[in-house]
Amino acid sequence: MDPLTALVVLVAIMGAAVVLGVVLRGRDGRMRATTGEIRATPASLGVDASDFGSHATLVQFSTEFCARCPAARRVLGGIARERDGVAHLDVDLTNRPELSRRFGVLQTPTTLLVDANGAVHARIGGAPRADDVTRELDRLLERTHA
Repeated sequence: MDPLTALVVLVAIMGAAVVLGVVLRGRDGRMRATTGEIRATPASLGVDASDFGSHATLVQFSTEFCARCPAARRVLGGIARERDGVAHLDVDLTNRPELSRRFGVLQTPTTLLVDANGAVHARIGGAPRADDVTRELDRLLERTHA
């Protein structure tokens, strides 16, 4: 391969990598609505029923070595403390990999917005954005208590 062709191929690969990185970074932390078919109950997570909120629960999946999980914990914990009947539950997947398969967790932190009946209404892959979580939580609480 001549040097000019190699340079063009290298620039094309680098350009594709940058575009892919920008797209993936833009999706990180975004709230995605779910169909509600997945259920996250205290039994399915192996926790006490008292760990769940009476109206909604923010279930955060973390690992021991997750760099962004402490910040996500602060954001989600703060949001849960501001609302009656809402709880924040941090589930460590380090020693419980079966939960990552069951709930389709591909990165940490991953957050599920769960209603009082255990139906998952939304999920966030990556660090959650407080305004997105608050907006979706308010919608859920409004629907279930209207």
